Amino acid sequence: IKRPEDAPETRLWRQFSPVAPSISLLAPAYNEETTIVESIRSLLALHYPNFEVVVINDGSSDGTLEQLIKSFELRPTERRIGDTVHHARIRGVYTAVHQPRLIVVDKVNGGKADALNAGLNAARSDLVCSMDADSLLEPDALLHAVAPFVEDSERVIAVGGTVRAVNGCRIAHGRVTDYRLPHHPLALMQAVEYLRAFLMARLAFARLNMLMLISGAFGLFQREAVMAVGGYSHGTVGEDMELVIKLHRRFGPEGKRITFAPDAVCWTEVPEDLTTLSRQRARWHRGCLEVFARHGRIALDPRHGTLGMIGMPYILIADVFGPLVELLGYGLLVSFWILGWLDLDWVLALYLLTFAMGTLVSMGSIALEERRLQRFPTTTGMIRAALAAVVENFGYRQLNLIWRLHGTWQAIRREQGWGKQRRRGFKATVEPAARTG
Repeated sequence: IKRPEDAPETRLWRQFSPVAPSISLLAPAYNEETTIVESIRSLLALHYPNFEVVVINDGSSDGTLEQLIKSFELRPTERRIGDTVHHARIRGVYTAVHQPRLIVVDKVNGGKADALNAGLNAARSDLVCSMDADSLLEPDALLHAVAPFVEDSERVIAVGGTVRAVNGCRIAHGRVTDYRLPHHPLALMQAVEYLRAFLMARLAFARLNMLMLISGAFGLFQREAVMAVGGYSHGTVGEDMELVIKLHRRFGPEGKRITFAPDAVCWTEVPEDLTTLSRQRARWHRGCLEVFARHGRIALDPRHGTLGMIGMPYILIADVFGPLVELLGYGLLVSFWILGWLDLDWVLALYLLTFAMGTLVSMGSIALEERRLQRFPTTTGMIRAALAAVVENFGYRQLNLIWRLHGTWQAIRREQGWGKQRRRGFKATVEPAARTG
């Protein structure tokens, strides 16, 4: 593909290509037959000088492995898999006839953390990129993500990327060729939610060197550092957050940094039905609580810097007690108003204030997205996103509270597992090439 000489991707290539470290992309896959081929094709087409793609088939019960074998002409190979970190038994390793960068590891099912550990042992690169097999990376995503490693190689040990909702976008050959906001109202509100989470919260947390979550959909790590903390932990659905906290605790006192690259963009399909979304959000919250249960003792410990003094107390307030306090607040406001202990005008003013603050943050995220990446092709798109930022306060936020409370109940009962996730697949988002506007 011929790239314009003044394109940002070309400038990044010239800047980092001579010093770019090797990268192994780890893509765990479990029952991903609807998206796996398109995802892997997009990874193989990434614009980066030195990388390999390691797909870990985690005992899929559908046609994931068969799709890979057929589409990439895989053949069994002899490749030594290390045993530095623990994982379930490997059943076979495959290479592609015409794609030397592609390695497929077939293993007994053990969960996402177990699959990533197998990928870590199979990797041959200085850096490893953990991601979901049902995600798409932008062609220059690795160039943006590797920049902090090149610019501060002595201190940076992990970099998180930005995750965007792919629903509604036009996709061709494993790439997002035309960004469009989702048409489904539920997906649209999630798209705004993702903008707010990544362009506001994670930028701020990274600046204070207390970034506590690098999304499992896209993160770049120093392989030796991950191995030094034992790889990904079993027994939690929050393995991505768990790894980041372990890296902070082990290497933070040595002055190492975990940062965020907003221009490194990954696209993922978000749920468009309430059942799937509720399972996802309950699982996210349960994972956060599991991680806090393991590492909460470092809260207010000055030896762990901003992570101990600000980060972990934030989780305690916002995630451990937050849902319960918010639910109690709703109940008390209604009860006190019924009893005549509160003035209705005061209650409405307080609600409008919190509503205005949340909407302002969302609007700021939308403005930053447009100014930095120019994702909104039309004014209508920006208006739709702004309206979603307003509407989400009336019902969607309250549903999230219910789902988080369900996640709390699951954590108390020590439930495990991800639950069934319904996906349409990337082919459902592709529109005919002749259609415009």
